[in-house]
Amino acid sequence: MIVVDLRSSKPIYEQIRDNIKQLIITGAIKQDERLPSIREIAQSTSINPNTIQKALRELETEGFVYTVPGKGSFVAPRPKEINSERIDELYNMIKSIIAELIFLGAKENEIIEFIRTSCKGGNTP
Repeated sequence: MIVVDLRSSKPIYEQIRDNIKQLIITGAIKQDERLPSIREIAQSTSINPNTIQKALRELETEGFVYTVPGKGSFVAPRPKEINSERIDELYNMIKSIIAELIFLGAKENEIIEFIRTSCKGGNTP
C-alpha cells in the first residue's frame, strides 16, 4: 500500500518512490510481479499521474523496476553483480546518519542494537 503524507517536506514523487522501493525490498512485491498501473496508483493516492510517472522513472533508473511497453512496470530481478559504487554511497549515508544520532545523544549500544535488529528484518524506533 502506498502512503503519501501531504504535510511532509519530502517531495511526493520521492515518497511514492520510497514506498514502492520498500515494498520491493521487503518482498511484499515479488520479482517480475506487475506493479499497479500509474492510473491505479494515482486514483488510490489522489496524486497526479505525472508525479507517479516520475517516481517510476526513478525506480527504473535505480534498477528496481523495468517497464514493458503496453504491459506496465514490473519488479526487476535482484542484480547478480555487486554494485560497489552504490554500496559505498549507502555506507557513507549510514556513517553520516550515525554521526548525527551520536550528536543528538543516541547511545552507541542502542545504535548497534538497532542495526542488528534491522539486519534481521525487525522494526525498532
